[in-house]
Amino acid sequence: MAQDMPKHINVRQQMTDDDDDDEDDDEAERNKAQGREEQGEEEGNQKFTKIADLVQIAPEDFSKHSIVAIQDNINAKYSNKVIQKIGLCICLYDLLWSSEGLIGHGTGLVNVNVEFRMIVFRPFKGEVMLGRIRSSTPAGINLRTDFFDDIFVPFEELPQGAEYNHSEQLWIWNLDGDRLFYDNHEMVRFQVIDEEWHDQTPIGPTQGEDAPAKTPYKVKGSMAREGLGVCLWWDGA
Repeated sequence: MAQDMPKHINVRQQMTDDDDDDEDDDEAERNKAQGREEQGEEEGNQKFTKIADLVQIAPEDFSKHSIVAIQDNINAKYSNKVIQKIGLCICLYDLLWSSEGLIGHGTGLVNVNVEFRMIVFRPFKGEVMLGRIRSSTPAGINLRTDFFDDIFVPFEELPQGAEYNHSEQLWIWNLDGDRLFYDNHEMVRFQVIDEEWHDQTPIGPTQGEDAPAKTPYKVKGSMAREGLGVCLWWDGA
């Protein structure tokens, strides 16, 4: 399950153009230590997000080339983390700028201000995607991609005639006398219809330690219309 980014990351969304690069650079200089974030260009369900932050290089990484140490630190801090209303961070795309390192008093850590772009995952509503069936329950079908597991298709977003088989724990589509199975691990085509965000700020002691944790980012899908569902049904037609 992906984790939420800590609350000290201050998030700001703004589409950027090449004509605004100089202005953006000035803004980054003014805010480079505050964890500012900018939404950038998009490509399919992935986009590049510009982030300015402070990274800390530990002594055990001093033997690495400075750029490699910075890149490793960024990936360790952000990869597989969710930035609220931005998406799931996949990996570092490129390092745009870095300051000279300053050694912190009494810590031995080298503090470096950086500006970089991350590849983030956030499909748009209406987008048709591919995934695999992870599991099924009476409530619906759980899907996954190679890097994201929190995709859910509720039972009301399955085609008319679909029913849940409790003994086999899977959904079956009854179509014109045929029984089509939503087997686990089958490749399916689904449409994104909604998304859910849950801020994972630490809960207070009054809420109890046994409260179930909610995933920070979840995609809701549909397989109701023609052409959606198990790919073999349609691709072999």
